[in-house]
Amino acid sequence: MKKPSGKIGNFLVWLGLCEPEERGRGACPPGGHDHVHGVIDPSIATTTRGVWAIKWSFLILLLTAVLQAAVVLMSGSTALFADMIHNLGDAATALPLWIAFRLARRGATPRFTFGFGRVEDLAGVAIVLLILSSAVGAGTEAVLRLLHPAPLHGLLMVGVAGLLGFVGNEAVAILRIRTGRLINSAALMADGYHARVDGLTSLAVVLGAVGVWLGFPLADPVVALLITLTLLGIVWQSGKTVFTRILDGVDRSVIEEIRHAASHVPGIEDVVSVRARWMGHRLVAELDVEVAVGKTVGEASAVVDAFEKELKGHLPAMDSAHIRIRPSSPVCL
Repeated sequence: MKKPSGKIGNFLVWLGLCEPEERGRGACPPGGHDHVHGVIDPSIATTTRGVWAIKWSFLILLLTAVLQAAVVLMSGSTALFADMIHNLGDAATALPLWIAFRLARRGATPRFTFGFGRVEDLAGVAIVLLILSSAVGAGTEAVLRLLHPAPLHGLLMVGVAGLLGFVGNEAVAILRIRTGRLINSAALMADGYHARVDGLTSLAVVLGAVGVWLGFPLADPVVALLITLTLLGIVWQSGKTVFTRILDGVDRSVIEEIRHAASHVPGIEDVVSVRARWMGHRLVAELDVEVAVGKTVGEASAVVDAFEKELKGHLPAMDSAHIRIRPSSPVCL
């Protein structure tokens, strides 16, 4: 897909609706022949940025949920109640993410020699469970209201509160997706896309209020039930993302970019094997490469140094690469 250019393109990238020009900086692993060289991305700086995004997400969603709760008490809207506990649950997801980023700043220790990056993946699991619990709560209330209908008051207030939920979630989505791409945090990105979908569910509250105004009193609990189904879909999508990271899964384009980086290094004849995985928002890799027979130790070491530099240029998220040198096999004629 052609990348938009100019101010409109920059705005779409900022929103997280298209890929940035320098793909290596983003959450999506680099592909093709795009290059990002000379990028310095210290772990402390990225985690500080992540904590900043989480704090503001928490405040925005908490304020949105509190304002919606006031309208729920006055109107008795089940759909708005579902949206309110949904937003409240989203605000609560900031806590495990905040803990994860704080621990990641501690760095490696004699016992945890790889640091605490994996805590981000555990935070992702906690987030999925929080979303699931909010879905159960919303669904239960929707079914009860379908079985025992109750009058709805203040339709205009309900509609305005639904619009408020949309605005709050979209603001959080932009913040989380943009920051998640910058620091390559799967947990933060998953939560950002989740917030974007939540904005659409908030608009469904408005449709429910319109339905009740048109003479369909069950429109409100039906919308609440639809919000529940949306939440379950989010659980599935976010769960796949988080558990792929836990199981050391990486996108195929990451492996392709590692092999592409090797093609820029004189002396490397072949990349025999590549293994890569994420440690939080940092990438680590193990590689076996072939060099010409007869190279000295010093020459082989120079090849390794050049390859490491090239890897960090192509993949700014690369934290470390363990490279083993093998002599190339002679070709028998």
